[in-house]
Amino acid sequence: MFKKLEEVEKRFEDVTAKLSDPSVIANQKNFQSLAKERSDIIELVENYRVYKSSLKELEENREISQSESDPELRKMATDEVLLLESKITGLEERLKLLLLPKDPNDDRNILLEIRAGTGGEEAALFATDLFRMYQRYAEQKNWRVEIMSESSTGRGGIKEIIAMISGDKVYSELKYESGVHRVQRVPETEASGRIHTSACTVAVLPEAEDVDISIDERDLRIDIYRSSGPGGQGVNTTDSAVRITHMPTGLVVACQDERSQHKNRARAMKILKTRLLDMEQQRQDDERSATRKSMIGSGDRSEKIRTYNFPQNRLSDHRIGLTLHNLSTIMEGNLADVITPLRTHYQAEALKGKR
Repeated sequence: MFKKLEEVEKRFEDVTAKLSDPSVIANQKNFQSLAKERSDIIELVENYRVYKSSLKELEENREISQSESDPELRKMATDEVLLLESKITGLEERLKLLLLPKDPNDDRNILLEIRAGTGGEEAALFATDLFRMYQRYAEQKNWRVEIMSESSTGRGGIKEIIAMISGDKVYSELKYESGVHRVQRVPETEASGRIHTSACTVAVLPEAEDVDISIDERDLRIDIYRSSGPGGQGVNTTDSAVRITHMPTGLVVACQDERSQHKNRARAMKILKTRLLDMEQQRQDDERSATRKSMIGSGDRSEKIRTYNFPQNRLSDHRIGLTLHNLSTIMEGNLADVITPLRTHYQAEALKGKR
């Protein structure tokens, strides 16, 4: 581990020096690549330097605690030794985590897809609540949320919503949200006060970039039609809705929220590319499923991952045995209490896989 850390620190120093070189600055593509590389390893290098300085301090304090004649100074040094030993143990664990192979998608924006499942109108209302929860969390993180496509019910529920969330390390934060989210509560339409169980599916897909997916136009069937459903002036009176079918896979994407046919087509293509990238990554994941399960869990979207019990103000994440009794604040977007334990758990699983 320490040989690797020394190599990373040396590379960090080399990259930092190059970023001051006028010839590198003049080549913006090279400059941006090096700047990103430096940004990716700076946390590791800073922790390693703190670790090295702490080891030096530990050595000095041990020497004082064993050789100092003044009892008070000796005691101070002994106390400092205990503190430094604890600090160094924590730094070693942190360095192990930082050395783990990085998920190449962690820095990407995401396509968030929420669909109402079993439970009829109540499931659609819960889908609305889930989307609002993620929206609130995005606001806290200064992320941008853009609704790409939405299908609503007449009573305020959402049958399906697709949104692009852009910002710093969005996929890294939300990648464990994919799966079936179950809700237990008394629906607004329930006169007898009985608790109903409904469900929604959530999919978090890393945004596809043009370099990731190449689509042959001959593989596409593009249909133009008139928008339907709620809309403002012009939306329902022009042939602006776009449906794209990817013939080799059978994937179908439709967008009708914009007045412009061009904008709807661009949105539909972005969604299509992201879904095709996800299909390819799922295929690769299946090929190495044994390794993946041992490191980060199955990630199966058909798996029930979480239950939201409103009468008891309780959230339970079934993958890691997490139970919280602050559901009302979580639904307001305070997701850190859920996301942090999930990330810690899967990092620990990844460490086990490397041992």
